[in-house]
Amino acid sequence: MTGKKHIHLIGICGTAMASLAGMLQAQGHTVTGSDAAAYPPMSDQLAAMGIAVMQPYAERNLDVTPDLVVVGNAISRGNVELERVLDERIPFSSMAALLHDEFLVGRESLVVAGTHGKTTTTSMLAWIYETAAKYDAKFAPSFLIGGVAENFGASFMVRATRPFLLEGDEYDTAFFDKGPKFLHYFPDAAILTHVEFDHADIYDDLNAVKTAFKRFVNLIPRRGRLVAYDGNVNVTECVAKAFCAVERYGLAPGSYWRVTGLTADEGGTRWTLERDGEFFAELKLPMPGEHNALNATAAAGLAAGQGVAVEAIKEALATFRSVKRRLEVRAEVNGITVIEDFAHHPTAIRETLRALKASYAGRRLVAILEPRSNTLRRNVFEEALVDSLLIADQVVIAGVFKSESIPEHERLEPEAVAAGLRVRGTPAQVLADAGAIVKVLAPELKSGDVVAILSNGGFGDIYTLLPAELERLAG
Repeated sequence: MTGKKHIHLIGICGTAMASLAGMLQAQGHTVTGSDAAAYPPMSDQLAAMGIAVMQPYAERNLDVTPDLVVVGNAISRGNVELERVLDERIPFSSMAALLHDEFLVGRESLVVAGTHGKTTTTSMLAWIYETAAKYDAKFAPSFLIGGVAENFGASFMVRATRPFLLEGDEYDTAFFDKGPKFLHYFPDAAILTHVEFDHADIYDDLNAVKTAFKRFVNLIPRRGRLVAYDGNVNVTECVAKAFCAVERYGLAPGSYWRVTGLTADEGGTRWTLERDGEFFAELKLPMPGEHNALNATAAAGLAAGQGVAVEAIKEALATFRSVKRRLEVRAEVNGITVIEDFAHHPTAIRETLRALKASYAGRRLVAILEPRSNTLRRNVFEEALVDSLLIADQVVIAGVFKSESIPEHERLEPEAVAAGLRVRGTPAQVLADAGAIVKVLAPELKSGDVVAILSNGGFGDIYTLLPAELERLAG
């Protein structure tokens, strides 16, 4: 775009949309936005930037006609603002397309894609580059992350330097563009963490998901690089026809970036990283979980291949502070630890609970799950969800979020999941909502318990309601 514009974002409270709003404002544009509801952390980030959120959606939000409207991917025909945009032929675009046109042209695009671990891995990569910039200013990164990176206190950064680090989302782009967002980002180098069936609302099956990732791989130029996980057959299939160099990472013998000697305790995780069979570094990360060590390895591999020094990589990982809503300790009350984690898929739930079991060894782990993502609200992963939740010592499942929007024959049955857990020896119950869960569970919790709250949304503000009730009971 030439000149300063008034840009209005419909669905501004989505993680990527809120970040784009801040990036556009940093470029000098006037930014307005609307949404049905706002909740932290993105509502806090928008407020800190002085960008007001118009609630709810309304035609009057466009009474001052913007130069351009960005239509969020959650917005569909029938939205009153979108209908006015179409009726009046106000120019519009998608988040991903505008991001490319406004920010990526002429930059080095480094994209992190995959079913799991994108947000954390992109945050690690950004912190590695930020640390490297202390020694060489050319590495100072711009970035867009699908969460608030705690080392930065933000989900985005815009600079004049070349590196631009992006979380590459496989979800669709907009109502008028049903392809994945990451197809707009044209990576110079990339990470592929994992490929599994997900987003059951837009992908018919695993083959459709794999096709999307194959198209992503096909965008990387011959001169580029792809750092790809070695422990997933779907990743292997997706990278098989890459035209660029492919560097596998993980635990497998023979991988280019190989993790060995992995150990974990309450202080975090340590491992030895080999590069093409040779010692590369001893790494430590103040976070639990094999999956996080693998995420860090992917970030280290991509950064090293782009010229970042090993000393900067080691320093950055040792000082990495995670991402909001990823294994985030929300409260410690009377010896009870309350942790929030962004849960969208049974595999992610399994890895989260495994990490907590290792980090808080010997303590009772209580999992509270809200089936909220478009995948978890469906019964496609009912058995896998039981397998994942079995890692916890006790499970509470909330009602399916907006269950009426899922056809009954496709809808997850929380009681079936709870019954599957009980049959296999894990106490489990279904409670309707956050209020009911707090009322029933809080009096049962004891000092030493670890409570993992698993949801990818606001979950009725249970993250503050539960600690508040525990404080009241502690009296």
